[in-house]
Amino acid sequence: MKLAAVDIGSNAIRFQVSSVLNSPERVVFKKMEYVRFPLRLGHDVFTMNRISDKSIEKFKKLMQVFKSLIELYEVDDYMACATSAMRESENGMELANQVKKEIGLDINIIDGKQEAEYINDAIISYLNDATYLHIDVGGGSTELNIYVHGKKVKTRSFKVGSVRILERNDSPAIWAEMEKWVKQHVQPGYGKVTAIGTGGNISKIFDLAQLKPHRLMSLKKIREIKEMVEKHSLEERIYQLQMNPDRADVIVPASDIYIKVMDWANAKYIQVPEVGLKDGIMLHLFRKNANRKKIEFANLSDQSKGRKVVRF
Repeated sequence: MKLAAVDIGSNAIRFQVSSVLNSPERVVFKKMEYVRFPLRLGHDVFTMNRISDKSIEKFKKLMQVFKSLIELYEVDDYMACATSAMRESENGMELANQVKKEIGLDINIIDGKQEAEYINDAIISYLNDATYLHIDVGGGSTELNIYVHGKKVKTRSFKVGSVRILERNDSPAIWAEMEKWVKQHVQPGYGKVTAIGTGGNISKIFDLAQLKPHRLMSLKKIREIKEMVEKHSLEERIYQLQMNPDRADVIVPASDIYIKVMDWANAKYIQVPEVGLKDGIMLHLFRKNANRKKIEFANLSDQSKGRKVVRF
């Protein structure tokens, strides 16, 4: 089985094709193609509430490329999800409809809750019976999830993101609301809290910390990395720290979100698994198609016996 996921974020757009290697022990997604394109829809939306004509032109060209790759790889199923920039844009739905009509690619504009659920599916295997605060920082929003004994007990999406801060579109009221939510729901009875960080910025911070894979990163180390990055100009961040241009300007505001949320939750360490929305989309597609194949097999079997019964 081959699956494709498209993550249309506020800072960049990601596309991945994976083949599914299924065994009795576990399911493995083997990456066949990965594209990250720095189309910052959030710049348009968080400054003028709509996606500009120039961005629309680029967006359609990019979607055509993805549609062609889906066809060339002979993908069995795909899903494209758009997050805060497109769902807040006054012409986001119109653009999605145009892409459907002109290119034949379906785009799902999902809310913060659905976004959090997909990411939850991707990180759940990294959790044990401890207490975790999952922090997913995007360009336009931050999703927070609290896990106790392996189960999600609280979730919330906030309109605070790296691009939104860069464009000065965040508000003190939202920051205060997020602080109140964390302090209210991360209860003392939960015991020690470990943060789980997802998003391109925390992954880059982890790389800059030069830690071994699967090691926890301390809040102190995040602060050190942030201070080090701030001392570099944007040009130095690109050429000396080897950041993409669209990462170089948002990494500091993104690090502020992780630092503040961890402070509010009294979380001293953070785990950084290399997963995100596209991985959650892949899992969703796999489950949907696995169930479909079970139904088809059951139908064929029962039809041969003169009856038709759907089994899950």
